[in-house]
Amino acid sequence: MFFALVANSAFAQFIITNGTSTMEISSNFSGFYNSRSLKAGEVDQSKDRFKLRDAQLGISGRAGHDFEYSCNIDFADMAANSINTVIDPENPGLLNANVTYKGFKFVDVEMGYGKLYYSRNSMVSFDNSAYWQAAEITRGSVFSVRDIGVTLIKDFWHKRANAYLGAYTGLGELSLAGDNDPSGHLEYISRFDVSYPCRFRYSEIDIKHSPIPMFQIGVAGRYANKKLPVGTTFPTNATSVYGLKVIDGERYIYGCDVAFQYLGFSGQFEIHQMKSKPQNPNDPLFQNYTIDQTNGYILSGGYIAQLNYYVKDWRTILSARYEELDLNDLVAGSARRFSPAIGYRLKGTNALVKFQYFNILRDESIDLQSWKEQYRIGVQFQLN
Repeated sequence: MFFALVANSAFAQFIITNGTSTMEISSNFSGFYNSRSLKAGEVDQSKDRFKLRDAQLGISGRAGHDFEYSCNIDFADMAANSINTVIDPENPGLLNANVTYKGFKFVDVEMGYGKLYYSRNSMVSFDNSAYWQAAEITRGSVFSVRDIGVTLIKDFWHKRANAYLGAYTGLGELSLAGDNDPSGHLEYISRFDVSYPCRFRYSEIDIKHSPIPMFQIGVAGRYANKKLPVGTTFPTNATSVYGLKVIDGERYIYGCDVAFQYLGFSGQFEIHQMKSKPQNPNDPLFQNYTIDQTNGYILSGGYIAQLNYYVKDWRTILSARYEELDLNDLVAGSARRFSPAIGYRLKGTNALVKFQYFNILRDESIDLQSWKEQYRIGVQFQLN
């Protein structure tokens, strides 16, 4: 059997092929320095440190004519998670491990572990953003962004429209542990988006300065009915490893997103609403209200608004993001944050210097932070 090895010296992309099957090997390294301005009375500066965010190895390719596969492992996160008791949902260690079958005429079938086709913001690759951290509502702490399951995928209208329908274990990254919750029920997710006047990929930055205005709108929903030993709440119940992502009862989530790009300008808006119906009338989510006072459910949700511009001559990304998050409508107030970011691509390389500034405009009383401002600067380097 004849094999060919191709190496692209510019970005160190390696492709192995035998004519009918191919395998691509890639990697990604990134690290940053983080500094926080603490609130009055706070003294813990442990978050002022250097951190290796990514040390990824990725393998992807095609086997024959009908199968595609992908597996990405982050050794930095696996090392961190082996020490910490809580997994960072945005950096879980195993990023994806799945196979897609394309032999059916009308639909593709993706099987395995990876990102969920629900939120556009969470579907955008970290490599395509000037930010070091996604917005709180879409980074995996409120609803899961990765899970194990099966997804049916169909595109229409020359890939301008895309439809996704899937069933998953429903425990997010913790699905990797092997067992479901005692109910054995799954989580079901669907998404549909349409672009005009041409295909619009899941990206934030208009690197190519699109000569025509491009738009995309998407709608999505998800449903789960789980059973846990005790009611859980986020983040006051420290014994819960799930937070709002899995509750003791039914949960409905609805989302809508809009994106555009034109001549280097781009923008994204995304909104989500969650309706939780705990089975236990004494569940902590009810905040000591009676079930009659709450009609048996609580609402959570939030939105993100982001604007970007790519300065082509300077190879520089300018971004600004505003986000609002209400974890529980039974508690007055909501959290608000503002985060500008800058990304500078080093000439002749695939390295991106990133700077992100976080500003907490307002805390929510059930999610108080010890800091007011945060600064993060570092370098991302891709070999792909």
